Amino acid sequence: MNAIKDEISHLQKAIVEHKAFLSDPDLSQLAQEEITKLEAQKNALEDSLTQIENGNHSSGNQDDGGKLDHSNVILEIRGAAGGDEAKIWAKDLLRMYMRFAQIRKLNLQSLDEFAVKVIGRGAYGLLKNESGIHRVQRVPETEKQGRIHTSTASVAVLPEIPESQIIVNPNDLEWHFTRAGGHGGQNVNKVNTAVRLTHKPTGIVVSVRQERVQQQNKTIALDILRSKLWEQEEEKRLSTIESARKQAVGRGMRAEKIRTYNFPQNRITDHRVNTSWHNLDTVLEGNLTKVLADIESKLNA
Repeated sequence: MNAIKDEISHLQKAIVEHKAFLSDPDLSQLAQEEITKLEAQKNALEDSLTQIENGNHSSGNQDDGGKLDHSNVILEIRGAAGGDEAKIWAKDLLRMYMRFAQIRKLNLQSLDEFAVKVIGRGAYGLLKNESGIHRVQRVPETEKQGRIHTSTASVAVLPEIPESQIIVNPNDLEWHFTRAGGHGGQNVNKVNTAVRLTHKPTGIVVSVRQERVQQQNKTIALDILRSKLWEQEEEKRLSTIESARKQAVGRGMRAEKIRTYNFPQNRITDHRVNTSWHNLDTVLEGNLTKVLADIESKLNA
């Protein structure tokens, strides 16, 4: 927010400087053209600043002044660069967040191997700044030469969106039902309980196979779809102001590289706020409260 205010101030000074040339017959036309451009930039930034301060945007999916902070949250963690080690890292991160939720007395619902719903008042408010790329530097257990490898995993933090906030047209949905794979139970591989949902306008695909009842999996899939549609609209909104607000993605575009976990140095560094902590093992056991509080404080400074 401060970056936008500074840029607005800079543009206002430039406008004043160019107005001094309006009385010069040789430069007045050029000065007026430049003033028009500067004023357009200034107006656009002022509109963006208003959106940020009010938490509003035209899609109707806004945070509503922090109301979404009280929502349940869907966590999706996927291995990115690094092959098998990236998948292991994704599982380590998921375990970290699940342990944190348990410490905070929040409930958990498994959605798939790399996704979980965190249930409880304030869940999204606690975790909303965690979206992005998490990088790890460590010696994998499978590394015989003792070499340090770098792997990454993407974390998506999606608030659970009420049905009334994002209306999904049933005609936009394509359902596909299959038999659930996995261990145990007479239901496995005999009834089409697993669901694959495609949202045709956006191409978003959601697969759910955790529950033994098809309708329950359909409900979960719709919940995830609404959250993904909200995320898509939120990223569009943030991208419109990113050039003016360098830290615009601090709350969470999933393509942003936000943090490095350096095992040899026992250090966690959050690149958005340029801050490090030296208790990596403790944090990976779910003790995230101080880290999250420090980040929230500095992002909002």
